[in-house]
Amino acid sequence: MSDKIMAFIAVALMIASLAVVAAFVPDIDLIIVITLVSALAIYDFLQALRAKR
Repeated sequence: MSDKIMAFIAVALMIASLAVVAAFVPDIDLIIVITLVSALAIYDFLQALRAKR
């Protein structure tokens, strides 16, 4: 159970840190890349949760 919580916290902190970068460097290309990276991280997190069931 604690591994799921730690994984969720890790993904959330990664997205939060990328959001800070996107806020201070408002370049559209960077925002698109950050969005795609965040979406892939969330997808991977969800796939890992489903695989353990």
